Amino acid sequence: MRIFPIADDALVVEFGHDLSLALHEQVCQLDRALAAQPFTGLQETVPAYASLGVFYAPDLVARAYPTFPSAQAAVISYLEHLLRILPPPTVFPRRQITLPVCYDLRCGPDLPFVAQQHGLSVEEVIACHANVVYRVFMLGFLPGFAYLGLVDARIATPRRPTPRPRVPAGSVGIAGRQTGIYPTDSPGGWQLIGRTPVRMFDPYAPQPTRLRPGDEVRFYPISYEAWLAAVDSEVRS
Repeated sequence: MRIFPIADDALVVEFGHDLSLALHEQVCQLDRALAAQPFTGLQETVPAYASLGVFYAPDLVARAYPTFPSAQAAVISYLEHLLRILPPPTVFPRRQITLPVCYDLRCGPDLPFVAQQHGLSVEEVIACHANVVYRVFMLGFLPGFAYLGLVDARIATPRRPTPRPRVPAGSVGIAGRQTGIYPTDSPGGWQLIGRTPVRMFDPYAPQPTRLRPGDEVRFYPISYEAWLAAVDSEVRS
C-alpha cells in the first residue's frame, strides 16, 4: 500500500495493481471509514479498482491541523493512522441491482466473435455472462459508465483493435474480465454483446447514476420484442 499526491488538493491511496475483489474490499473499507470519520476539509472520495482518491480543501485542512508543515502532510498522517486501526475487511450489505439485457444479435453484434474466440456457442456466451453477480468497481470514462467484474474467464475477450465511432446508449460490452454499460451514445472499443433498455445516467434525477461503486449487479436476458417495448416505455417516461 502506498499514498501519493496527484494534485495540491488530492491524494491516492493505492492498495495494489490487480483486478481483484480482495483489493477492492480494502478500497471500500477505507472509503466507509472516511465517511464515518472524516477529517476536517475532506471534500470527496473516489473509489477505483484498487485505489481510493481523496480530495480535500487545503486551506481548511491547514487551519484545522496547524502543527503539520502542510495540508498534504496532515492528510497523509490522518490516512496512515486510519489505515493502522482499520480491522480486517468484512462483508457488508450491498445494493443488489438486476438489469434486463437483450442478447439478440441486433443488440449484441460482437456475440458471434466472442463465441468463436472461445470455442463456445452464442447461447453459452450469454449464459456465462448472465450467470454472474458483478461488483461495480468504479465509475469513469463517461458519466454513469460503471466498470463491473469479474467476467467469467471463459468469455474474457480483449477490446476491439479499432473502436467504433458510435456505440448506442445501453450497449453492454466486454473488455478482458470487465463488463460495462454505455450510458450514452459514445465512441467505444468494447465487444458488444447486448443492450439494456434501462437508462443508466439521468442528469436531472436526484441520483444521476443508476449504479454506484460497491453495488452488486446481475443481468437477466430478455427478448428483442421486450427490449423494444421497454425502450419505448423509457422514452415516453
